[in-house]
Amino acid sequence: MRQRVLQVCCGVVAFMVHATAWAQENSACQAFGPDNRLPVITRPFMLKQTELLCNTGYAVLVSSITHTPLWAAEHLQADTVRLAERLMRAGSFYEDSRWPGGSGDQDYKKSGYSRGHMAPSADQPTPAAQFETFAYSNMVPQTLALNQGIWARIEYTVRELAVREGDLYVVTGPAFHGHPISTIGPHHVFVPSSTWKAVYSAQRQAAGVYVCKNVQHAPHCDQVTVATLIRNTGVDPFPAVADKIKQSFWRLPSPRKMRR
Repeated sequence: MRQRVLQVCCGVVAFMVHATAWAQENSACQAFGPDNRLPVITRPFMLKQTELLCNTGYAVLVSSITHTPLWAAEHLQADTVRLAERLMRAGSFYEDSRWPGGSGDQDYKKSGYSRGHMAPSADQPTPAAQFETFAYSNMVPQTLALNQGIWARIEYTVRELAVREGDLYVVTGPAFHGHPISTIGPHHVFVPSSTWKAVYSAQRQAAGVYVCKNVQHAPHCDQVTVATLIRNTGVDPFPAVADKIKQSFWRLPSPRKMRR
């Protein structure tokens, strides 16, 4: 009887430790969104087989239907961005053990698509945080022309804007339009028709979105309001932000060439 009581007690303690660790992780994860509110999915069918994964420098919602993230949320601050600039970009891609329904090396091999970071490695101020961005749970198939071209310049421009603004909330994700949706690899990873990056400045009380076509030749990018993004993708990147701000157009800086 005493042994049984000890087993029950140990089980309760283990559960409480796990629950406390989860609560602390979840609390830290929420901080990647304004007023501690992460992005929300506005179309219920998109929530099927999704899971929230928390990392040191970003949070990501992954889908085992698309086998991609649906969004990745970051809070960029001027001091950490400057620290990140001093790091040499380094890392190797790896399958995320937390996500059995994810993608992997075989999906991208000879696919004609590159592994496009949603949360950029260059945003992260420590080697450990940078390493986490190379998980496949942070990747979508992007054309090389987009990934290494104007998309890279947008990522750089947003970092520079974070330094000027002091801090920014940034959410990045894919959009899947058209029928049928193209897929790659043995897991049939969905190929986005476009990728987008939403930016919110609490200081300026303004938000805007870059949207880029995921095409092989001369990819083009536009800017839209957050309200337009929500209608077109079913993702509300900033649920705590007032509708008036989401409906207003903030012209974000044109993508800049990176300093060498």
